[in-house]
Amino acid sequence: MTGFAPLAERYDGFIVDLWGVVHNGVAPYPGVLDALSRLHAAGKPVVFLSNAPRRPSGIARALSAMGITPNFYTGIMSSGEAVHLALRDRTDEFATLGTKFYHLGPERDRDVFDTLGLEEVPRPEHADFLLNTGPDDLLGPHDATLYDPVLHEALANGLPMVCANPDFEVLRDGHRIICAGLLAQTYAAQGGRVIQRGKPDPAIYTPTLALLGTEKPRTLAIGDSLRTDIAGAKAAGIDALWVLSGIHALHPDHAPAEAEAAGLAPVAILSGFSW
Repeated sequence: MTGFAPLAERYDGFIVDLWGVVHNGVAPYPGVLDALSRLHAAGKPVVFLSNAPRRPSGIARALSAMGITPNFYTGIMSSGEAVHLALRDRTDEFATLGTKFYHLGPERDRDVFDTLGLEEVPRPEHADFLLNTGPDDLLGPHDATLYDPVLHEALANGLPMVCANPDFEVLRDGHRIICAGLLAQTYAAQGGRVIQRGKPDPAIYTPTLALLGTEKPRTLAIGDSLRTDIAGAKAAGIDALWVLSGIHALHPDHAPAEAEAAGLAPVAILSGFSW
């Protein structure tokens, strides 16, 4: 398809990924604010569903700094929020975790845990679990091997890892940077236990749909990642639109075969999220 308008008429509400669909980490993609404005004018709710390792309030502040203000959307759900709630309520696998943790990640992700009364420790050897929100500001987001020492120390002490962002990588203003999911993949490959929340886990769509207020058959998920966005929507039983503005960056002619090879069938493919 060449534009989003026909799909807007077919659905009542929209679950929209952020990084790679709405913005590139620095600014909105061309046409996105126009599309969101048209959906708002038509009374069609939009909930942003992100694998960001932060809570919705922090994500909203970052969006506002890019000009994506709350009038463009109905709500935000994130993998960081899902981890925060699970750590707070001690649901499922989180029930067996202790209270001491080592944080692997930057300062900006601290809202995932800083109101929970847990004890942050300076070394993995003193922790009950490893909380992974992604590369930190010291070693940076470009070389995953720089994090091997802390992962090896956590493995040696038998720590489970809680991963607050299942993404492997994103594009920031055209440059690929690694995410928490890549570090979690390395940890699991070396025998570590990983607990994740976020796309493609279908459980993240339950609170998202509650925010949206629409039924699955009348809801469309929009994302740029086959592995997380499109596969996650499929697992949740929700139609998906694949946009090519993010990590895949394919020519539209090649995209259908790529989706088919992944065992996925989005209802439509667009070069970008524009009307």
